[in-house]
Amino acid sequence: MIRHLLLDADGVLQTIPGGGQVGRAGPYLGARSAELVDQLWAAEQPALRGDGDMELALRGILDRHGIEVDPDELYAELWLSIRTVPAMVDLVRRARAAGYGVHLGTNQHRQRAAYMRETLGYDDLFDVSCYSCDLGAAKPEVAYFRRAAARIGDDPASVLFVDDLAGNVAGARAAGLRAEQWDLESGLPRLVELLADHGVHV
Repeated sequence: MIRHLLLDADGVLQTIPGGGQVGRAGPYLGARSAELVDQLWAAEQPALRGDGDMELALRGILDRHGIEVDPDELYAELWLSIRTVPAMVDLVRRARAAGYGVHLGTNQHRQRAAYMRETLGYDDLFDVSCYSCDLGAAKPEVAYFRRAAARIGDDPASVLFVDDLAGNVAGARAAGLRAEQWDLESGLPRLVELLADHGVHV
C-alpha cells in the first residue's frame, strides 16, 4: 500500500525557462554554451553528494577558459532561475490533505538546495526533503533511495517515486520503491493516471 509520494524537482515540480541551462548560458558563454555547460555538469557531480563547492567549481572553469563574466550572476542564471509549476504545487497540497506523506527527492548541490528550501519554500511544501547533498548519495544510486526511505521513516515499498529520468526510476525500483517515469511535458492528467494505477487518488 502506497503511503508516501517522493517527487523529483527538475522536470517534475519545476523548470528552468528560456531553454534550460544551455539556453540561459548563451548570452554569457556564446557558441561554447553547450560545451561549457557539459563541463559544469561534470564538475557538479561531487557537489551533488555533498563534496566540494559548486560556486568555486564554476569560477575555476571560467578562469581556466579565460571567460570574463560575473560568476555570481552566471551561477544565479544557470541554477537559480527556477520556475515552480503551480499545478504541481497544488497536487502536492491535495495529496498531503488526502493523508499521504509527500516528499522531495532530488539531486542538488548545497547552494541550490538552500535556495529551494528558503526562497522557494520547499521545506513548508513537503513533509520530508531528501536532497542528495544531505544524503551523501545521488540518484540513481540505490544508496540514495535507501537513505531517502530511512529519512521518510517507512518501508521502501510504501513509497511511490516519480522522476523524469528512466535511470533514476530504475534505481528506485532496485531499492524496493515503486517508481514511475513522468515529466511535465507528459501533462498532469497522465500523472494522475499513474498515481491512480498505484491506488493513489488526489
